[in-house]
Amino acid sequence: MPEVKIKTPNSSIYDEIMANWTKKTTDDFTLGKLEKMVADYGSMVGGDLPAELKTAMILMCGDHGIAKYGVSAYPQEVTLQMINGYMRETAGANVMARHGGADVFVVDVGTVFDLNHFDKVHHEKVALGTEDFTKGPAMTQEQAEKALAVGMKMANDCIDQGYNLLETAEMGIANTTATAAIAAAFLDIDPELTVGRGTGINDERMRVKIDVVKKGLAKNKPKVNDAMDVLTKVGGYDHAGLAGVIIAGAQRNVPTMVDGVNATAAALLAYGLYPECRKYMLCSHLSSDLSHKKMLEILQLRPIVDAGMRLGEGTGASLAISVLNVALKTYHDL
Repeated sequence: MPEVKIKTPNSSIYDEIMANWTKKTTDDFTLGKLEKMVADYGSMVGGDLPAELKTAMILMCGDHGIAKYGVSAYPQEVTLQMINGYMRETAGANVMARHGGADVFVVDVGTVFDLNHFDKVHHEKVALGTEDFTKGPAMTQEQAEKALAVGMKMANDCIDQGYNLLETAEMGIANTTATAAIAAAFLDIDPELTVGRGTGINDERMRVKIDVVKKGLAKNKPKVNDAMDVLTKVGGYDHAGLAGVIIAGAQRNVPTMVDGVNATAAALLAYGLYPECRKYMLCSHLSSDLSHKKMLEILQLRPIVDAGMRLGEGTGASLAISVLNVALKTYHDL
């Protein structure tokens, strides 16, 4: 991994913004968590607060070798169908990004499909999906580093275009299974405590999903708290790409609004590789998936929205960005 220098957010700016809030509000009129969210954002960017956010949603798409076991309610072909929806701008991710004021950048970092006919897709494929991690590692370290580099490149390109907030989004059938394995391995807890319903699977598929995660961990024995080892053994290219986005954003003092359970697994990996990047993460919402709260506790992140959402694809982050934008405008206008 390359050397990455990440500065500590500017605490004096945080204090100044919080002090300004006390001048704008009273004891019976407070915006609560939103005040801190604005102050956190200001301390991260390290300068004058923008009048409005310019947000890039970076949607990493990757397929997973363990999808063949039926761990999702949907077949792997749905990854392609969803990307088609992103290109037509009809998917839920597009709609909520549009209302949140975010521009969507779709990246093929590791799908099993040929997407060359999609002109608007950023073609950065590392491999045709991950390997079946019940048989061995999901990817090599070289592949993991390439996927991380894709995320860093995408983040830097967006920042160079003037985006002042990054938003994590992902698509890949079976990625909640990889997320459950990442969480169990990194946190050293039983998969029974990390495997959730994902796409809303029934009890039978749930048993299969738990079994797949257990077999993957038993076969690979990823090292606790070793982010690169966990990533290569049970992670996905979508996870690696988003981890790269977060790392590059932190390096350049641009915060990332972290989405739900899959994006938080990516954030956990980014934190494991470069702990300082945690201070540049904003937490959007609390997913209904089982391991999300446990990972947020490690990252010391508190969600701004708790709506029981389970869609992923950056939708919760888009909702939180809308909230942050309102808070920023209120700060400026009061």
